[in-house]
Amino acid sequence: MRRREVMWAIAFLAPTLVVIITLRLWPIIGATLTSMQFGLPGGLVAPEWVGLDNYAGLFSDPAFLETLWRTVVFNLIINPLQVILALFLAVLLVQRVAGARYWRLLMFIPCLIPIAGSSVAWGIALRPDGPVNLILGAIGIGPQPFFTSPSQAMGSIILVASWVGIGYWMIFLIAGLNAIPTEYYEAARIDRAGPIRTFVSVTIPLLRRPLLFVIVATTIANFVLFVPIQALTNGGPENSTTVLMFEAFRTSFTYGDRYTGSAQVMLLTVVMLICVALQFRLLREDDDKR
Repeated sequence: MRRREVMWAIAFLAPTLVVIITLRLWPIIGATLTSMQFGLPGGLVAPEWVGLDNYAGLFSDPAFLETLWRTVVFNLIINPLQVILALFLAVLLVQRVAGARYWRLLMFIPCLIPIAGSSVAWGIALRPDGPVNLILGAIGIGPQPFFTSPSQAMGSIILVASWVGIGYWMIFLIAGLNAIPTEYYEAARIDRAGPIRTFVSVTIPLLRRPLLFVIVATTIANFVLFVPIQALTNGGPENSTTVLMFEAFRTSFTYGDRYTGSAQVMLLTVVMLICVALQFRLLREDDDKR
């Protein structure tokens, strides 16, 4: 009987295990091995084992260090921005607001549009002769370069990514807010706690788990952000929008150096694993306190 249960368990788990091994573990192992080799583009000469030389070369390259720093700064800006706005909208839309369900749907609609389509739409809207510049000119501000300016291109990418991301993360936070028992808010009202005090002392602590998930998931999603950059700026102008994910793509497929590109991808993977480990650690600490 026990053997039969084990066989059925293996049979049901087999498709999932095959997918995990094929689409997750095997590519990671392949990228790790490739990142420790070096060879000529095209495979005319067999690659040779170089160990950690590719990684050492990356950290001795000022251009790569600048890209790494730009990636960190990009995430330090976009992640808090998306989380704060998503939390603000979630708190607002769980209140008794007229047509709240329709406002939620309106906020979520950008998530239903493929990111490539959203990027194309924003590229048209923010063109020098696009509708946004026409509106800015009509109110006296004057047209802006947006994607063609080194000082505005990254901000424009943040706008496009946030337009898609805020509504998506808002849904998770709304679910977390709806799961908070109303008794806590009734107790806060009895204690004469104001809205700010209630939000800080009741809402945030009880929203900690979904909020932590959103923070870590947002970080991971933005570290691997690629489509808007590739579609709208191609890393420019003057590399002002080149982040680590796009740099790995360009190194591998434009320059043909898949060995260095694999090393860059592995560095991205390490960063994401650290974020996931941090998430589980914080959630475990939260459970221990309870």
